[in-house]
Amino acid sequence: MSNYDNILRNLGNKASYYLEHVCEKILKDDLQLPQAGVIDKVFANSDRNPQTLKSLSQLYNNGNLKQTGYLNILPVDQGIEHSAMFSFYKNPIYFDPEKIIQLAIEGGCNGVASTFGGLGLYARKYAHKIPFIVKINHNELLTYPNKYDQTLFGTVKEAWNLGATAVGATIYFGSKESNRQIKEIAEAFYEAHSLGMATILWCYTRNDSFLTKDEDYHASADLTGQANHIGVTIQADIIKQKLPTTNYGFKDIQFGKYNDAMYDALSSPHPIDLCRLQVANCYMGKIGLINSGGGSKDAADLSAAITTSVINKRAGGSGLIMGRKAFQRPFNEGVKLLHEVQQVYLEKKITIA
Repeated sequence: MSNYDNILRNLGNKASYYLEHVCEKILKDDLQLPQAGVIDKVFANSDRNPQTLKSLSQLYNNGNLKQTGYLNILPVDQGIEHSAMFSFYKNPIYFDPEKIIQLAIEGGCNGVASTFGGLGLYARKYAHKIPFIVKINHNELLTYPNKYDQTLFGTVKEAWNLGATAVGATIYFGSKESNRQIKEIAEAFYEAHSLGMATILWCYTRNDSFLTKDEDYHASADLTGQANHIGVTIQADIIKQKLPTTNYGFKDIQFGKYNDAMYDALSSPHPIDLCRLQVANCYMGKIGLINSGGGSKDAADLSAAITTSVINKRAGGSGLIMGRKAFQRPFNEGVKLLHEVQQVYLEKKITIA
């Protein structure tokens, strides 16, 4: 079976829905599309220093997707974000952070994103073999009752000292603590760029009012798109965002600035159009959008990951950042799943919508 036939099989009876859609709102010709040389096209005239350009080049030119302009990153910080027992009980080998790094290498990923402790423990062995992305803040859920806030777990200089190519951080846009988080991470990203590291921002929305009796607007294209736009404003080099599943967050919750015309002009209910709105909010694709792979549901994981990859690629996104679908299964199966997702981005028949 060819790679393309395998993709068709995983898309199932919705293959034509995803593969034949044409975006008629925000046109592909207005986007900066992922491609070889994207660093020269986007960042050569920016204020990023030469060392940061070199770090970005290390990310974009590693793994199976090297020199394509696409990224596939393995993120494993769930030991903090979701508790280690809950994250690793299906596959306890990943309590050992070396297995996480090895999965990223064998999986052909552009880089591996994890914690100070996990990457620091194996820095001398692996920092020169695969780009390290140190996640500098986390939401620790041991506090009771749980609170949703991101806390810095170390310094940017520590990440630089252990050989990191990039730092990653999360901001909970819409939360009570978001103003502090924006300030903290803007300052951290400035320092990271000064030291020559790239920056990746997890742009999540968090507010109890975003979850209504009818809809969960945490994955709304307009709210996540605005989170992306704030993220690129504080100079994230890459944006990580959940795939949008709905729209009309500003309108239905009744806050912010909105009107019906902006929704009609910029998007439609089609998943690729919703994702394209996220891409547009990343300076029309000049800052790469990587969507998250989501949680693991075992048997359905491959089809879900392929579908997400197709939506992201056809929308003009720059790749996938996928953790639980890969590490919550036996090692070899995780490697295989990562490789199959990468084939979506290597497949020339799958084009920008």
